[in-house]
This record gives sequence, structure tokens and C-alpha cells, in this order.
Amino acid sequence: AALNGPTSVVIAGDEDAAVSIAASFGAQGRKTKRLTVSHAFHSPLMDPMLEAFRKVAESLTYEAPKIPVVSNLTGTIAPAAEIATAGFWVRHVREAVRFLDGMRAMEAQGVTTYLELGPDGVLSALGQECLAGESEHVALVPVLRSGRPEAETLTTALATLHTRGTAPDWAAYYAGTGAERVELPTYAFQREHYWLDAGTAYGDVSSVGLGSADHPLLGAAVSLADAEGFLFTGRLALDTHPWLADHAVMGTVLLPGTAFVELAVRAGEQAGCDLVEELTLEAPLILPERGGVRLQIAVGAPDDTGRRTLALHSRPDEAGDDEPWVRHATGALAAGGAEGSFDLSAWPPAGAERIDTDGLYEGLADAGFGYGPVFQGLRAAWRGDGEVYAEVALPEDTDPGAALFGVHPALLDAVLHTIGLSDLTENPGQGGLPFSWTGVRVHSVGADTVRVRLSPAGNGTVSLQLADVTGAPVASVDRLALRTVSPDQLTAPGGASDALFTVDWTPIPATSEQVSPDRWAVVGSEVPGLGTLGGEIAAYADLGALAEAVAAGTALPERVVVSLTGDSAAPEGPGAANQARPAFEDTPEGR
Repeated sequence: AALNGPTSVVIAGDEDAAVSIAASFGAQGRKTKRLTVSHAFHSPLMDPMLEAFRKVAESLTYEAPKIPVVSNLTGTIAPAAEIATAGFWVRHVREAVRFLDGMRAMEAQGVTTYLELGPDGVLSALGQECLAGESEHVALVPVLRSGRPEAETLTTALATLHTRGTAPDWAAYYAGTGAERVELPTYAFQREHYWLDAGTAYGDVSSVGLGSADHPLLGAAVSLADAEGFLFTGRLALDTHPWLADHAVMGTVLLPGTAFVELAVRAGEQAGCDLVEELTLEAPLILPERGGVRLQIAVGAPDDTGRRTLALHSRPDEAGDDEPWVRHATGALAAGGAEGSFDLSAWPPAGAERIDTDGLYEGLADAGFGYGPVFQGLRAAWRGDGEVYAEVALPEDTDPGAALFGVHPALLDAVLHTIGLSDLTENPGQGGLPFSWTGVRVHSVGADTVRVRLSPAGNGTVSLQLADVTGAPVASVDRLALRTVSPDQLTAPGGASDALFTVDWTPIPATSEQVSPDRWAVVGSEVPGLGTLGGEIAAYADLGALAEAVAAGTALPERVVVSLTGDSAAPEGPGAANQARPAFEDTPEGR
């Protein structure tokens, strides 16, 4: 009567014969069950009613189906003209149901979504057994389920069809409910699980009287009450900033020199200074394997020209109040940084020669520079006309991303890797760390891919110009100097011996030539001892008098001697010599 599956067959007909066949299967260990039905459908016992059924079927009006129909009468796609006849449906009463063949016919047609219209999910269960191929991407969806609310099962079925590419008539479904269509985001859902990363948890710093710094490397920012300065604080650790572990030098994780630049840029932004005039790194900031370091950035009050001093210090988490802070960098911030006027839209530059970058990071690793994936951003490089060009990008999954920084430290650090491929510095090919930055400007923020032009800037320094993928300016550096580093310079923080760079006095031998005082000038009272040199030495009451004499045509003196002994006519204090400079620098000879 029916082939319902590979192991499910229904037998119908004379009761004695059917019972005998069932007993034979039972003796073979097969499971059998007598169905509770009123008639032996799909068997010869239906013959007496076929003519009466035909008359009823012929009284109906038929239309050809608009979609293909797989018939359980044949187990194949039924011809449209045949379905629209009474004889087709009479055969359905008499002949066997070939459900197994019908399911496999649909499977062969590429069907992967099956909707069961009926009082329960019996056919969905049978259909699952009929499929011969992989079933993990197949869905069999019953519209109704026994014992469950109809509205729930119907809605679930429609939702399942919708998620599998079918387009239900939602207007008809929601008719009369007042529901309205709303716009979804313009991007496709990624279908990825997302665990919220707490990141650097500083909490609500406003509850303790501080302002949020809104920066991945900082926690709080506050303007000082008794001065026109600012103080920024934060905490750095590998558990809260794991991406920094990708910047290891000689086996020690260091805060990149480019991160100091980013911190200076952020501090300058809040202080109204868009130019990092200078930034000198004095000691490395080592990130320990366990625990972290506390960070302070102090920005001083503006001087007469609007310049502000900058100092960055750190101290380990476990340090007591009596333990000194380590100063890592000092610098100056200023306002009025020029807009970027360069253009790198023509890319790569015409006539530039491609530089082979294969094996770059392997070579740097052998030299002790262990750059992880986040810092391996150099994609391509070229050289031409004494300059070097590069294309640098952050990995797609970099977290935190470029949008949270002025210029992402890992991106800017990867820019510097190009220097090792060139002869722009005194030691080409040797790895080095940033030592001093001059004239750093950020023109636009958030770039994750940049084009770079590196040019010699004199005295072993280089200048940098960074642009986005359209060639528009992102950042520029007037001069950058690098210094080599050795393992003994990378010890745990705690004192001056840890400094990466130290001051070394170099003796200059005294000249044996006779010094003539003819082009000397004295400001203030006569300086004891000058008379022994002989000659006429011009004297001026104060700096103003010297400036007037130079403006009137007096030859610019080769040396100016200023008394620091307290004469009221002369400036006092250790800065007196610097105060004398403007008196003659603003002249044609001085310039």
C-alpha cells in the first residue's frame, strides 16, 4: 500500500493475508504494527468504490499547477495535464503511495527545505529517513505539531522558511495587527557569535572627580586647578592590552616609541596643541609578564609663545609612594601645526623600483626584534630619487582598531620598518628604536591603511609623510632619529641604570690659538678678567642697548659676555644667556 521509507512499508488487502505476512516479518525479528484505519486503502479492496469516486472526481473543475508537483503516485514529477484529470485521483485511491521515491525525486532536484502541511510532524520524521545524501543542511518543517499552540508552530515554520531564503507573504500574515515594516542596517548580518570584551576596565572615573580620557591607552584626564596644565593617567598591562605583546625587543615587551607619540598627540589635542614640536625618549617602558605599570602624562602651562612642556612617567603597580617614578620621555607641544600639503594619490610613484620585502620580519626576529602579527604591517616598498615609499596596513582583526587612535601605534611602528630596507640613515639595515621626534602632525584620524614617503632629513634623520588610500594626508614627521639598542639596556624599570639613553660629556680640547676680543661685547658691568686679553671691548648697559647698536649698523659681535653676578642692568639667573639670544638673532646677520 505504501513505501514510506527505506525500512518502512505498509501492506494492505485481505486481512488474513496481511496478518500472515506481518507474522512472517515478526518471525524474522522485524517490528510490525497494525494500523488503526477504517479501510484497506491503496489495495484491491478499494475496487468496489472506484466508479462512484470517479463520478465525484469528474464533477470537479481542475487547473494545471503553476509549480512542479512530485506525485506520490509515481514518485516522480507528474505531468501538469495529467494532474488535472479525474483518473489521476482515482488511481491515488487504488495504487500504492510511493513516498520514498517522491522524497528522493525532490532531493535529486536540489530541494533542501520541506514544509509539511498537516495535523502533526509525522511526514517530516519519515522524510528525514528517506533522504540519501547529507542532511545537515536540510530542514523539514511541520506547520502544526500535536499538543502545541497553532500560532506558535505556524510562526516558527514561517520564520524557518524566511531564514532559508523563502519569501512568505508577511503583509498577509500581519494583516490587521498594525505591524509596520522597518528598515534594517545596510550591511549583512555577519552570523558570528560575539562575546563582549570588557577591555581596559577603568569604570566610571567621573565618580571620583576625574574626566575620561577616551583613549585605549589612558584612563583619566584632569585639568589642574592651580595651573594651566593637564594630567593624564592610565594603566598598561599585557592582560588589558594584549596587542602590545606583539612588540618585543631582545625578548622584552616594550611600549612602542610610536605609542609615546600617540600619547603626546592625545595630550596635545586636549591642551589645544596640534603639533608635537619635539619628543625625546629617555628610557624604555617595559611591560612585565604579570601585573602592570601606572602611567602619568603631565602637560605644563603655556609659555609666552603658547608652547607647553610634556613629560611621561611610569611606576610599577606594586611600587610604594616612596618609590620614584621613571621618566620615559619629555617634549614640547605647540599650536598652529600646518595643514598637510603633500599628495600621494599617484601610487606607486612613477619610476620607483620595487624593494623585495620577503623575509623582512624573519630577519628582524633574528636581530632581536620580535614583531607579532599586529605589528607586521609592511605590505610593499619602493625606492626612487633618494626616497623610499611603502604601503602599510593593520591586520583586519586588530583590536582595538584604528578608529580609536590618532594614528594607531602598530601602524606607525610598521612604517618605521621600511627604514631598515633603505640607506636613509647612517646605519642601513640595522634595527633601531625611535629616539627623538620633531614636528609631528596628525592631519586625519582613524586610517588603517597608509601610503608612506620617507626622505632623508639630515644628520642621519628621516622625514615621514603618511597618506590614506586616496593620497590625502594622514600624518607627517619633520625629523625622526633612531638609536640602536642592546640587551643590557633592557632591564626592569627602577632607576637611572635602566635608561635606554644617557648623557655622556665629551671633553673638547682647549684651542692653543690666540683669542682676539675685538669682536666681543659686554652687557652690564665690566666682567673681571677681560682686561688681560687686551684690545677694545664694547660695553652696553643692557640687552636693549646692544640690540639698538646692532640695528644702527654696528657689526654683530662674535661673542656676548653677560654678567650673572647680580648687576641690575644685566639679566639674572641661569636662563640669562638664552635671554640674550633674541637681541641679535632677529637681524640679517643673526638669521
